[in-house]
Order: sequence, then C-alpha cells, then structure tokens
Amino acid sequence: MQRKSTLKDLAKILNLSVSTVSKAINDSSEISESTKIKVRNVANLNNYSPNRLAQSLKANKTKTIGVIIPDVMSHFFAKAIHGIETKAIELGYNVVICLSNESLKKETESINTLINGSVDGLIISLSKETQTLQSYDHFESVLDYKLPLVLFDRISKRFSCDKINLDDKLASAEATNHLIKTGCKNIIFLSTISGTSVGEKRRSGYSIAIKLDGLKERIVNIPNYSLFESTLLEVLKNEKVDGIVAANELSAITAIKYALKHGYKIPQDISVIGFTNGILSENFIPSLTVVDQHAEEQGELAAQTLINRIEKKTTAEPVSIILKTTIVERESTRPIYYAK
Repeated sequence: MQRKSTLKDLAKILNLSVSTVSKAINDSSEISESTKIKVRNVANLNNYSPNRLAQSLKANKTKTIGVIIPDVMSHFFAKAIHGIETKAIELGYNVVICLSNESLKKETESINTLINGSVDGLIISLSKETQTLQSYDHFESVLDYKLPLVLFDRISKRFSCDKINLDDKLASAEATNHLIKTGCKNIIFLSTISGTSVGEKRRSGYSIAIKLDGLKERIVNIPNYSLFESTLLEVLKNEKVDGIVAANELSAITAIKYALKHGYKIPQDISVIGFTNGILSENFIPSLTVVDQHAEEQGELAAQTLINRIEKKTTAEPVSIILKTTIVERESTRPIYYAK
C-alpha cells in the first residue's frame, strides 16, 4: 500500500513552504487559484489526505456527533438513524452510533466514552432501564461539559435540553378512536415497553379515549416476549376482545401471529393497530394498520437541531419540536364503514 504523503512531502515536491501548501489545500484567500490547483493536483497524485484529528484539535471541533439508541433491530430506530446520518452528512458531520440495549449501565458507558473529546454533541433516545428506574445521574457529565444534547422519541423532563418527539398520548387516543369507529367495543392496550416515556404516554392516551367512550379499560403489560403467547392467550380466553392497540410494531405483529395460531380471524374477530410504519408492518399477512411516527423525519430534525446548537445557530432556550402522527390503514383493522 502506498504511503500517505505529508504536508512536508508536498512542500518539498512543489518547492513551497509548508504554510503555503496548507493554506492552498484549505482554500485560503491568501493563495492564488493557480497555486491551489497545482497543490491539489500534486496532493492527489501523491496520496495525500488531511489529518482530521489534527484539524479537529486545532479548531476544537471533531465534526462528529454521537448517537445512542436503545435498539438497532427496531425499524423505528433504524429509520431514525438513517435520517440522522443523511442530515449529518449533508451538513458535513460524521456519526458515531452506540447501542444501550435498553441498559442503564451501557447507556452510561456510551456517554462516558463519547464525551471524552470524541464528539461535538449527542443525540440520545433513553433506554428502558433508565426511564423505569428514573436514574439520570449519568447525564450530569454531559451538562457539566456543556455538550450540546438532543433527546428524541424517549425523552425526560428531568433536565433542560433540545427535544424532538411526538404527542404519543394524542396519537394513542386517535389509534383507539380509530378502532372504536370500526365498531370495536372491547379493546385492550397491549405493551412490551411499559416504564418508558412513550409506553406510558400511549397507555394514557388509550385510557382517555376508552373512558370518553364509556368502554371498559384493560391494560396488558408483557415484560418479555417469552411470555407473550401465554399471556395473550389467557386474556383472549377469559375476556371478549375485539380490538388491540399495541404500543409498538413488534408487539402488534406478535399479537396477530398468536391470535391467528389459536384460531382467531384478523380483522373479523380482532382488529389490531400498532405504532411505527415499518417494512414488517407493510409486508406481514395481514398487513398492519399503524400509527406512522415519521421516524426518518424525527432523525433528520434531531441532527439538524443538534448541529444548529453546535454551530450556535439557534436560540439560547432549548428547542422542543412535537411532530404529528398519521394513521395508515391496512388489513389488520376493519374499515370504518363496516361499523354497524
């Protein structure tokens, strides 16, 4: 492999000072256009690339942002990451991604790693354990370093920073009302993310809609997927259920899977609506009616907001952006005109 040339190597070849070569490569107005072209051509021919670390130390910026998410397997977070990276690259920044795997300890370790001069700011969606335990001490170091921070999707009111999220309470109420409009009268709320901010807001929205319509409220929290089939089957056997509002995409798809396995028809017997408009929702049979969370847009907004904060292009007060959701009707729910 050809050795990378240094500024000194280029200066020697061109018979110029190191300072002149550096200024030419960095497009300084002090250097003529003809010299810039000559220097760049020689740099390309001699395998030169700038020392990004040295540049970042000099500018006191890394042009890199850190992102910590709970789960990369979730379609929502995968789409959000795509949005973050697309916007960051457009604005000249690199992205470093860490996974908390829903662990407070892993989230803390990731923050401690990234704030040690590696990044100019952080985008974080809080882990389930962090929110369940209400433990936020590990964010003190971020605030002490005055490192720009954007929380998205799973946020907290415990500290002041920029935030991007949805009105999950309203979205869940609208999802519940959608099932009511199709004729459902016995609707359960099914969640595998209880304890998270989004899980609790979606439960609350469901409860509000159910009570306003005078229906019976029924919350089913499933701690892990190994208990999913037995828990759901017990509910379906003991209660008349004709509608399910699921707190996320995977729990909605899993509910349909086990309902079909045990002889229930979807949506004739049970209508199911979930959150996140992912590939799984669209291609499962029957396809899933969803609340579209606009994950990619959330990611893009989080990146734009963070970079605006890094580059001091925003107000001193924290930014709070709340996006609207959209219901995408598919095969897992009866059409509204079906209601009698």
